[in-house]
Amino acid sequence: MSHHDERTFVMAKPDAVQRGLVGEIITRLEERGLKLVGAKFMQIDEELAHEHYAEHEDKPFFDGLVEFITSGPVMAMVWEGADATRQVRQMMGATDPAEAEPGTIRGDYGLDLGQNLIHGSDHEDPGSNEREIDLFFDEEELVDYERTDAVWVYEEEDH
Repeated sequence: MSHHDERTFVMAKPDAVQRGLVGEIITRLEERGLKLVGAKFMQIDEELAHEHYAEHEDKPFFDGLVEFITSGPVMAMVWEGADATRQVRQMMGATDPAEAEPGTIRGDYGLDLGQNLIHGSDHEDPGSNEREIDLFFDEEELVDYERTDAVWVYEEEDH
């Protein structure tokens, strides 16, 4: 991983899987120039759901979050790139798809707040990306490699 890269956690939620949008989500992130370094198609159990949404435990919508995220398989992923966490959040669009800009994943594919297709680490919560990656992946499940198109994505740095 080069010094300008950051890793971030992204999850295609059960609704994205059921609607056949996992490939579209991956394609958009790849085309943006982000690099996939880990992926796991999995069923989240209640324990992992509680850990993942721990900061919402006291909120009235917590049980609904847990029920939804455990309702079907998800695609958990780790993406790498410059400012990756903020970049992914921008591509996802507003949490409520009704307010998400066209061109964002939620703006193009979502209509309902409860079915908002994708989760990404919060760039306004420092360390959330590492915390979420550690929750879903062991270090040896992440692959470190150079993408051959990186020279066309990033400006060369002055030496």
